Amino acid sequence: MAARGYPPGPRRSILSTLVYRPGRDPLAFFTDLARRYGDLVHVRMGNEHAFLVNDPQHIREVLVTNQRNFKKGRALERSKRLLGEGLLTSEGATHLRHRRLLQPAFHKEAIASYGLVMTDYAARARDRWRDGQTIDVAQEMMRLTLAIVGKTLFDADVESQAPEVGAALSAVLESFWTLMLPFADLLERLPVPSLRRSRAARARLDAIIYGMIAERRKSPGNRGDLLSMLLETEDEDNGQRLTDVEVRDEAMTLFLAGHETTANALSWMWYLVGAAPEVERRLHEEVDRVLAGRLPTDADIPQLPYVEQVVAEAMRLYPPAWMIGRRVIAAQPLGDYILPANALVLLSPYVTQRDARFFPEPERFRPERWTAEFKAALPPFAYFPFGGGSRRCIGEPFAWMELMLVASTIAARSRLAIVPGQRVVPKPLMTLRLEPRLLATVHER
Repeated sequence: MAARGYPPGPRRSILSTLVYRPGRDPLAFFTDLARRYGDLVHVRMGNEHAFLVNDPQHIREVLVTNQRNFKKGRALERSKRLLGEGLLTSEGATHLRHRRLLQPAFHKEAIASYGLVMTDYAARARDRWRDGQTIDVAQEMMRLTLAIVGKTLFDADVESQAPEVGAALSAVLESFWTLMLPFADLLERLPVPSLRRSRAARARLDAIIYGMIAERRKSPGNRGDLLSMLLETEDEDNGQRLTDVEVRDEAMTLFLAGHETTANALSWMWYLVGAAPEVERRLHEEVDRVLAGRLPTDADIPQLPYVEQVVAEAMRLYPPAWMIGRRVIAAQPLGDYILPANALVLLSPYVTQRDARFFPEPERFRPERWTAEFKAALPPFAYFPFGGGSRRCIGEPFAWMELMLVASTIAARSRLAIVPGQRVVPKPLMTLRLEPRLLATVHER
């Protein structure tokens, strides 16, 4: 029988009821909560009763078993300012309708056709680098993944717009914690510099997306990409097509989320590989043996198990979606407690995927842990970088193939030696970025 009251957690303070941001280091804050108070923790954040859930079975209950009693959390609610009613932020019938419309673009056959673009753009990126050149890996991965998502999903060459998109996206993300404040709606009406920059950045991103839509409207037809599908598909229930605003919302969601998260995953992977000589050696050895100097294809992926282990381990330590939020619709039993209606539920892949109960030596970068036996014994939702349930990331197969092909393409030709002495730290915004940058020296192989 569920207990009355709240699970254990830190004592309430005046500060905790006024401030929404969890301290200077949110990652350490939530990790400490889980380690100190257990698998279900109650914490006050502003005017919210929040519950951090760290038990895989409880995470499954929230994301899958009882998912209909939860809706999106505060972060996604605030994200509507940028993403509108896209797949990531919409609820109910709108979410189901749009997911049904988008699903064909992420079928296995469609994703396989994107592989050539992924490897071609990755090869073009690595071939631009000169032997001995120092690059900002994070910036290069952002540029690369933006080009890939632009071409594969929108049949558009947006690589030249990468600096503009990157600057705009950074300006939007920098306002993340400000927009989490309980009185953010009031702040947005005031001349707060960060929010003013965020509004201008959203306008620049809108101009890019609406520009692609307008250009395609002038020359309609199916080019086999997502944008064609969004513009041409009719709803099977009423025969209606998506409006420009609806197309914009979905395009913005996939355009930004599809490149931002993958770029972060790749950047963290190169950071970790660069600090692990034995991992780097094994990675190069496998791609050399399998590819023998040629570009990889999707057919090569099953023959690259160590590359897959490296990618999986990097996303364990630094999951791009570091926090998933849900809001309770009606009072919900969870473990020994009952979560009240409208409470905020926080699920952190970053925290759970560093739990020593599931991952021995959790702070170590050990790709070799990902054996078939280890994966079979791992509790479901001890590892969930793409979420779960009906809101599981629709682009997961796309992202996995992109990560595998880009990593293999670059590793086959280049070694990225991380410049010593720099301090690189995770920056938890809507995604888990690196701060301030990741410098590496390129060595041709």
